[in-house]
Amino acid sequence: MSYDLMVFEPSRAPRERQKFIDWFDEQVKWLEDHEYNDPSVCSESLQRLYSKLSEHFPNMNVDDDIFEAMEEAGTENRLTDYSLGSAVIYAAFAYSVAKEAYTTIRNLAKKHKVGFFDVSSVEGEIVFPD
Repeated sequence: MSYDLMVFEPSRAPRERQKFIDWFDEQVKWLEDHEYNDPSVCSESLQRLYSKLSEHFPNMNVDDDIFEAMEEAGTENRLTDYSLGSAVIYAAFAYSVAKEAYTTIRNLAKKHKVGFFDVSSVEGEIVFPD
């Protein structure tokens, strides 16, 4: 199990809750014609956010050497499974870092003016930038 959060390009997502959930369901079918490990497919604001986020929570799918280094340092719980789409970044974090991941990604979403969705929460908090 993982603690899952998503940030999204607000101009591409509907604001009404049920329509947003339907849109989310389409996004996570991963039907775009590209690999989902390349941040260059994301919007510019999502790329900037990913650059900062992956400094704190490295992408486990990019570099095999990083896993070994983090395992040796005892920080492998920070490795994160990302799926990078044109309008979304879906991140699956270890539960042991859930609070920090939530705070970090929520603050970065606000800073970079993108939306935030707490996928793992029962309430499924959806936040659009002001």
